[in-house]
Amino acid sequence: MGFIIAIISGALMSIQGVFNTGVTKETSIWVSSSFVQFTALIVCVAAWFITGREGSFLGIFKVENKYMLLGGAIGAFITYTVIKSVDTLGPAKAIMIIVTAQLLTAYVIELFGMFGTEQVKFQWRKLIGLVLVIGGIFTFKWE
Repeated sequence: MGFIIAIISGALMSIQGVFNTGVTKETSIWVSSSFVQFTALIVCVAAWFITGREGSFLGIFKVENKYMLLGGAIGAFITYTVIKSVDTLGPAKAIMIIVTAQLLTAYVIELFGMFGTEQVKFQWRKLIGLVLVIGGIFTFKWE
């Protein structure tokens, strides 16, 4: 099930990047980003009500590692950078580079056990996989 959800997530991110870039062309990047974040808030609150209201909004103040609360602010910059990269590189190139950066960053986080994640041992095959992905980007861009 996690595999299917990941595929849906990747597809939605690509579609969202194209949609947000289109809105930005008719408004501005910060108007578009604000609208994205605002509508995300509405959807999340509605989903919370519909799904049984698990957890409490006051629970947010009990989060131990306060830096974890930066996710929303990071989300605003994610929206901005996706819009800019899709606009300048096109959807396919931008998303390939974004996903590669995600993969590389996630692997570094796991290698060092950062942000409370379980630390994993270095594996050459994972590094080779990253190199192949990067090689794929160059192959895709090659004209």
